Formats: sequence, structure tokens, C-alpha cells
Amino acid sequence: MVDFEDKVAYFQAVTGLEDRDLCTEILAAHNWDLDLAIISFSSDSSSSNNPTNPNPNDFVDTSNVETNGQLDFNSWQGLDQSELIRQQESESAVVIPAPPHPGLAWKLITLPISVVSGSLGLISGAIGLGVWVATGVLSRSLGLLGLISRNGDASASSPLVSLSAAASEAFDFVATFERDYGTIRPNFVTEGFMDALQQSRQAYKMLFVYLHSPDHPDTSVFCEQSLCSEAVAAYINENFVSWGGSIRASEGFKMSNSLKASRYPFCAVVMAATNQRIALLQQIEGPKSPDQMLAILQRVVEESAPVLVTARLDAEERRNNLRLREEQDAAYRAALEADQARERQRKEEQDRLEREAAEAERKLKEEEEARERAAREAAEKEAALARRRQEKAMSLGTEPEKGPNVTQVLVRFPTGERKERRFHSTATIQTLYDYVDSLDCLNAENYNLVSNFPRVVYSVEKRPISLKEAGLHPQASLFVEVES
Repeated sequence: MVDFEDKVAYFQAVTGLEDRDLCTEILAAHNWDLDLAIISFSSDSSSSNNPTNPNPNDFVDTSNVETNGQLDFNSWQGLDQSELIRQQESESAVVIPAPPHPGLAWKLITLPISVVSGSLGLISGAIGLGVWVATGVLSRSLGLLGLISRNGDASASSPLVSLSAAASEAFDFVATFERDYGTIRPNFVTEGFMDALQQSRQAYKMLFVYLHSPDHPDTSVFCEQSLCSEAVAAYINENFVSWGGSIRASEGFKMSNSLKASRYPFCAVVMAATNQRIALLQQIEGPKSPDQMLAILQRVVEESAPVLVTARLDAEERRNNLRLREEQDAAYRAALEADQARERQRKEEQDRLEREAAEAERKLKEEEEARERAAREAAEKEAALARRRQEKAMSLGTEPEKGPNVTQVLVRFPTGERKERRFHSTATIQTLYDYVDSLDCLNAENYNLVSNFPRVVYSVEKRPISLKEAGLHPQASLFVEVES
């Protein structure tokens, strides 16, 4: 069904008919043979009362070509690919006025044929669509498995990559041409005409165009003896970018109208021109011998060489200027990056110094606070000791006078200092500890009172007993043993 819709759309574009149903009926009446339907329609139109058709609104411009075939240099520089594509799409189609619509009698006569042909067309279209989908899935699967090459070689049966309609037609043309006439041939690009023109512009070469008419009696001889001769093919491949198309295909048919091809075999040499148009430098119509082809092509190359050389030199100058600007920009960016790196390094160094200074100040402040805290704690501890001494001294009461119930106690400190005091014999060992605590002779908090002969340690559990019960009456000598 997709193929039928394409044929109807193409038939409308060529004939200018706006009635889609009528176009469908005409194609169905000719068994969907597009060429036969167009020829039949053209013959009927030419024999009508209004046979004149306007000239195609070509996008080919010959005004910039002088009698010797040379172009002005600015013509080569004025090409813009996107605008050329739009120009071709808008101007290359042949404009043919729509003839009067067939009457009711014609529709009644062709109705049975249309019904039968349409039914057959629907069946064949459905079958074709199924085969196309199956082939696409199979090709995709084989491509993923690496079993089918994906290169653009013309010897491949079909491309597996997605191609535009123009590129697909070019690919099919190259494959068919090589199959029919061998590998010694012009290296036709497997892309659309506008892409080929863009390639020639980028390569600073002219574009050699060959329009292939398969049904013309001179085509086969011309291709075998002239176009595919070693000398002609080598000269074309060396000096031109080549594009070929069959006039049976969409783009080939459009180019035949745009280039006003009247005789076949047909060749042309074109070049991008100003105002988004194409300059036609040379037309070669009718059969030509290899020597004639070489002479014509050599003359075109010689006449157009100054334009191409100038364009190439200017392009090289622009590239050199661009490269110089890029080098200058790169040097500027490098210098800027170096300055930024130095500034970044300086800032990082400054930040580091500031951090170190802040860290040093913080540590100094912490040390100062630690010293102050230690001093405060020491003062508090000293004050606590002083209060405890005072409390212990007050708890001892007045020292008793000598008597039978009074015990004389001598205490020796680790510093060698000695202290002596009298206690009631009924006083406890704890009283002796309170006495030691009341003195300013010992800074340790954990200690024991010990007697030497015999050695007795008066620990916590013995502190509640009295001096007399501990055997320290009437006198005793004790020393202070600090716990480690």
C-alpha cells in the first residue's frame, strides 16, 4: 500500500492533477505502471485543444556561464547546501497545468477495471509490505550478528543502513550500472544530487552528471565504449565528482527536466553558483566517442581551472587565517589559564597562611585557657585543702596535757619532716589521720599510717579502733606511706 501511495503522489506531482481519486483510477487503468501512465497522460494532453505547457521552473542557471564556459569566482563561493536543497525542492519540479477532468463516461468505462486492479493492487501491496517487513527484520538481525557488511560498496546487494530516498535511488543506480557495465566506470557517489554537489564544492571540483535512459538504443553502446572506457573513466574520476541517476527514478527524472535533457545519452558538467543556484557549464547530448568525450571534458577543465584554483587558494588562505586565529585564541586561553592558575595558587597560599595563622591563634588561645583552667583548678584545690585542714584542725580540739590516759604520737613524713602531738588514749586511729590532714606537710590524698616494729598498716578498716586498743599507748612512732 505504501508503494501505491508513493506512485499516486508522484503521478500528481508530475501531471499536476489535484484529484487524487482520478489519479488512482488512471494508474489502476494502466496496471499501476507509472511510466506508461505518465506517457499516456502526456500524449493525451499534447493532443488536446490546449497543448502548450509552461517551461520547467529550473534551478539550473546558465547566466553566469560565459561563451567559453568560465565562471566568476564569486559564483563558487555563494553555495549554501541547505538553501540549495530548499531551492531544488521548490523549483526543480516540472510545472504542468492540470487538464480538464475526464467526464462521467470515462469514469463509468474505467470503473470495472479500477475495481479489479485496485483489488489486485491491495493484495499485491499487502504481500509486498509483508515481504518488505520480513526482509528488513532479517537484514537487521543478520547485521547485528555481523553476517552482512555495512559498508557503502556498490557491489553490495542492498544497504542495511537507513538511507534517504535520493541516496537509496543513487545506491540502486550504482549497483545496477556496475552489474551491467563492470567496475571500470566513473565513481558515482551513492548519495543524492545535492549531497554530490556539496562534495564537489568541498573538493573544489566540478560535478559530472550522467542521466541514464535504459530504453534508449544508444545507451548501451555509449556506456560500454565511451563512458566506461579506461581513459574517460580515469579522467572523470581524477578531475570530477560524479553523480548518475536513472530517468526512471524520481531524482533522475527531476534532473532531466531541470537540465533540459532533450537527447540521450545525456551528460552535463555543473558547478555551484550564486544565489543558491547551479551553473551549467557543459551539456553533452547524444552518443559520443571516447576521444570526443575526453576533448570536451578537457576543455571544460582547462576553462574552469582558474576559478577552481582561485577558490582553492582562497579557501586555504581562509583556513590559514582561521588556524592562525585558533592558535592565537589557544595562546590567549593558555595565558589566561596560566594567569588564573597563578592567581588560584596565590589565593590558595594566602588561604593556607590564613588558616595556619587562625589555627595557631586557636591553639594559643586554647593553651591560655588551659593554663587559666589549671591555675583555677589548682587554686580551688588549694582552697579546698586549706578548708579541710582548718576543718580537721577544729575537729581535733585542744591538745591534752601529759597524763596517764594521754598518748604521745610522733609522725614522720616522706619529706623527712616530723610532727608530734598528744592524744587521749581513747581517741581513734581516724583522729591521727585527721591530724595529718590538718598539717601542711603532705599534698597526697591517698596514704596510710604505718608502724615499723612490728610493721602494722593502719588501713581504713582499723581507723575506728582507739589508740589504746591498737597498742599505740602510751606512745607511738608512725610514718606516712603514700600510696602509689
